[in-house]
Amino acid sequence: MKKLKLNGNSILLLITVILFVVMYAAGCIVYADKGFTHLQTFLNILINNAGLICITAGMTCVMLTGGIDISVGSVVAMDCMFLAVGMEHWGMKSPVLMVLVLLIGVVFGIVQGYCIAYLEIQPFIVTMAGMFFARGMTAVICTDQVSIVTDELFVKLSNMKLNIPFNIGAYENKKGILQIPYVRITVVIALLVVLLIFLMLKYTKFGRSIYAVGGNSQSATLMGLDVRKTKMKTYVLASFLASIGGICYCLNTMCGTTTQASGLEMDAISSAVIGGTLLTGGVGNVGGSLVGVMINGTISTLVKSHGKLVSSWANIVTAILLCFFIVLQAVLANVKERKKA
Repeated sequence: MKKLKLNGNSILLLITVILFVVMYAAGCIVYADKGFTHLQTFLNILINNAGLICITAGMTCVMLTGGIDISVGSVVAMDCMFLAVGMEHWGMKSPVLMVLVLLIGVVFGIVQGYCIAYLEIQPFIVTMAGMFFARGMTAVICTDQVSIVTDELFVKLSNMKLNIPFNIGAYENKKGILQIPYVRITVVIALLVVLLIFLMLKYTKFGRSIYAVGGNSQSATLMGLDVRKTKMKTYVLASFLASIGGICYCLNTMCGTTTQASGLEMDAISSAVIGGTLLTGGVGNVGGSLVGVMINGTISTLVKSHGKLVSSWANIVTAILLCFFIVLQAVLANVKERKKA
């Protein structure tokens, strides 16, 4: 029988999963009277964070190469405003606009990826410029809040409920009405993105190249890998997933504003780190990042369930967890180096 061997990467993922289970179980015990034990509460975390899940999947790929992308939040805001204004002011149909949003994401990724991979400019500087550009373009498109109400297809997609089969987790509310748990179409899209990225990282040459480049770019070059091309493709993928996340985000909010998705890039980075992705690259997986998003979502839900805590407490707890995982990563890295020595 093959023994299960735990390395530093597995330990990080295991701690992340245990933390989520313990945190959610604590919520079920403390806030059972507020409906925390209902399946719908868990599904609402997925619904509210569907866009962030897509963005974090892309962020994970970028961080695996040793890079970073702080433009994704502004890209989401630009996408939402473009969709809202396109439907409400320009009279364009939502399918056309969604395709254009995805193309904008690809172009955005190509420009940033080229500057980082081929011009060798620091990722932080390039993506910061992208962040300012996208946020500025959001205001150029429109400075007012634009709500989406006229496009029937987009409204239908936003309101669509996909009921959990066989009434699993169904319950009666205080009025005696049977409540059947459901998810939105955005959750299906987000989980499909996670599955595809997981398979890509694990089973494709491009996925293995991402890990190799992040682990040691010089060794990757000696192995015959095109490091520059891999990095560029990774940033294109991240921007494309950010645009998918922008569509999901817009389906949830049904509007576009200049301040939308502020700080979303930091949520994506923190979720990836909490999920076990090393800031130095080469280590991590998208499954852990998904759990990281769920941890952040659970923290926000716990704060709201308390009722008397301000929303900023969610940021404080996330910051503490982030520091804990960064220190843990450093400790495990030092232990690994000592074993080599």
